[in-house]
Amino acid sequence: MATTKNALIRYKYLDLLLSDRHHYYDINDLTKKVNDMLYDDGFKTVTRRCIEKDLVCLTEAPFRAPIGHFKKSGKNCIAYEKASFSIFKQEMSREERTLLREVLNTIGRFEGLDNFEWLEKFKAGLGHCKQRQIISFSNNPYLKNTNLLGTLFDYISNKVVIRLSYYTFSEETVRGIEYHPYLLKQYNDRWYLIGAADKDMKVLHFALDRIDQVEPLPEKKYVDCEDDLTERFEDIVGVTLYKDRPVEHILCWVSDTSKGYVDTKPIHGSYTPIKGDKELKLRTEYPQLQGGMFFTLDCIKNYELIRELCSFGKELVVLLPSSIQDNIYNRINSMLDSYSVVRT
Repeated sequence: MATTKNALIRYKYLDLLLSDRHHYYDINDLTKKVNDMLYDDGFKTVTRRCIEKDLVCLTEAPFRAPIGHFKKSGKNCIAYEKASFSIFKQEMSREERTLLREVLNTIGRFEGLDNFEWLEKFKAGLGHCKQRQIISFSNNPYLKNTNLLGTLFDYISNKVVIRLSYYTFSEETVRGIEYHPYLLKQYNDRWYLIGAADKDMKVLHFALDRIDQVEPLPEKKYVDCEDDLTERFEDIVGVTLYKDRPVEHILCWVSDTSKGYVDTKPIHGSYTPIKGDKELKLRTEYPQLQGGMFFTLDCIKNYELIRELCSFGKELVVLLPSSIQDNIYNRINSMLDSYSVVRT
């Protein structure tokens, strides 16, 4: 009985691997992958000969799996002839279809991620009726390369290393990098790809509109991210992280005109309004700042932070530290110089 049970478990693992169209597996790869999954799930590992017998069994009744063999990168690879085939494939129950249809109805039209035609086909397969839009995601229809979102989503979810061709804002020369993609993140209506360089596994980010070409490298081993990427963004505004910069304790004043906006849509998660005795002390220290409110942020200085603080114009003043205050002061003076040249 145990042997039969373990065989079915191996069939399940093989079923996943044989339908994978993002990686190429020969018999040695399949043996290693299956043994890794067996070990992780607390089962005994098996020999290559055992996996070879399992593959033969899958081609016979009752499974009759269409297993094909092909050459790729000098390897004798094995895969299902149809990626959609599965020996465990079952029709969705009526209850499951009803529940999923209701979820899609609640969400409304899926907007904001192009190149997801499969979702529309999925809705049609469920008998999803067209209805008015209920939720709209932030989406800039004129932003370049939003069509890459679906492609990159696919590579990330299937753990595929990619070769990325890109160019920076400062130069138009196309550069290339082998890259392990981990996360797609939206900030300020622009999409960014977060991942690690294959050479040194240093985490880097690329704006999608700066990407020239993406090429999958299924023969390369994908390395998972060891860090919690959500923590990467805890101390910053936007996506640019300078690990050699400290977290700054930033003291700001915002006018009555904009304090409601700042209070209900904080610039950063560390936003803390100052009240009570501390507020009274600050009002004595800065008598020229009438009304409004004082607040603090704890952030690492980057371009996005300075831009966000400047976006409030005269309605927001950075009081401390002097380094950030100087950045904003110099930026305002530079703007003034630019307008002085063109203003008649």
